[in-house]
Amino acid sequence: MLLTLVPPAIVLVALSAAGRLTWPWTIGALAAGLIIGTLAASAIAAAWTRSAERVEEAAEALEQRRPPSHLHHEGADVMGLAEHRLLEVADSVAREIEVLGEQRDEFEAILRSMTEAVVVTGRRGDVVLVNGAARRMFALDADTDYRGRAFVELCRDPRLQEFVARSMSAAPDNAMASAELQIQSPAPRYLAANAAPVRTNAGAAAAWVLVFHDITQLKSYETVRADFIANLTHELRTPLSALCGYAETLVAGVEDSDTQRRFLGIIERQSRRLARLIDDLITLSDLERGLLPLRLEPLEARRVIDEAVELMRERAERLGVTLETRCADGMAQVEGDRDRLNQVMINLIDNAIKYTPRDGRVTVEARAARQVDSSGKEPRDGVELAVADSGEGIPAADIPRLTERFYRVDRARSRELGGTGLGLAIVKHIVQLHLGQLRIESRLREGTTVTVWLPAAPAQ
Repeated sequence: MLLTLVPPAIVLVALSAAGRLTWPWTIGALAAGLIIGTLAASAIAAAWTRSAERVEEAAEALEQRRPPSHLHHEGADVMGLAEHRLLEVADSVAREIEVLGEQRDEFEAILRSMTEAVVVTGRRGDVVLVNGAARRMFALDADTDYRGRAFVELCRDPRLQEFVARSMSAAPDNAMASAELQIQSPAPRYLAANAAPVRTNAGAAAAWVLVFHDITQLKSYETVRADFIANLTHELRTPLSALCGYAETLVAGVEDSDTQRRFLGIIERQSRRLARLIDDLITLSDLERGLLPLRLEPLEARRVIDEAVELMRERAERLGVTLETRCADGMAQVEGDRDRLNQVMINLIDNAIKYTPRDGRVTVEARAARQVDSSGKEPRDGVELAVADSGEGIPAADIPRLTERFYRVDRARSRELGGTGLGLAIVKHIVQLHLGQLRIESRLREGTTVTVWLPAAPAQ
């Protein structure tokens, strides 16, 4: 700015030397110009400094991804207009950054809440993102940053590696790839795997989104359903085959009356067995779907076992089995459905009698007991109803499966004795509806004890 005063100063000195201006006027003019130039230069420098500071503040704000200060220019000069324009652009960029940040937070929240495992990889297979479900599924460390690593470092199962490699090497115009896989690492499970490309505007795959859904439980349900259908078909075929075979024989004609009666007896027994099977199936289905509401009332444990024992005593005597009861004094009442608990006790006593040899013993006992109910709360008072027999016992490996539908330790003997294979499954569901617990204990050649614990009725 001061340099612009040099040409006028030279002209003034030349005019003074030529005698056209006096030296006092020349010196005064030069001094005034110097003062004015200095003041103007200082003002312009201060304005530029303030503009530079505001631009620097805006740059720092954008670098820290926060909105810049809303400072307005102080004039209509070129720097002021440029600064104003720069701040408007900075505000626009900051708003876009803020929106992108909100969208990113929403996206991360969605990924965190997903039950499916999600892994995003780059075009070359390097990991870009791993959500929490994927970390849990593949047993990954929660604090480790896996970005930039190869997918093989997430899961080393060869089947999964093959699926990912095949999906990424597919033709660019292919749609989403899907497959069901059984992996063994880090734990055995079934996965429904999906791989979808993220494409650029030009159509090239810029990234891959891999989604894995754990369908292990679904597969187990399918297995249970298939086993149930197979078992049910087998259970129905046996009595139906006997019914059809002996009925056809009778229709063809049997002259001997004793043979006719024997065939009719077989038909009657198989019909009753088929009826019991269908009744048990209906009961079990209604229990599982909650279609049999309980009619709860306070009940005496002694009366519950006495009613069941009275009904089963004749059968025990006919098979040569001693049936006895034991009841402790001072037991609390239980809150239960009389008919359902009677069904439980009859089922347990019937099983004990069937699998106890002649001259054996079946003991039905009621005693006070305190334990945690099926709701998982604190221990509470209750009553145990136990049925113990002196039969052959059950192998330890079979005990956990005894309450499964149609499961039998000795299938041939169970059918011979008229069992449907559904009794203990029904018992388990009834006990669970009463918030009780079922416990089975057995030793080979020593006998079996089945214990039902029921919570005590609330005090009146």
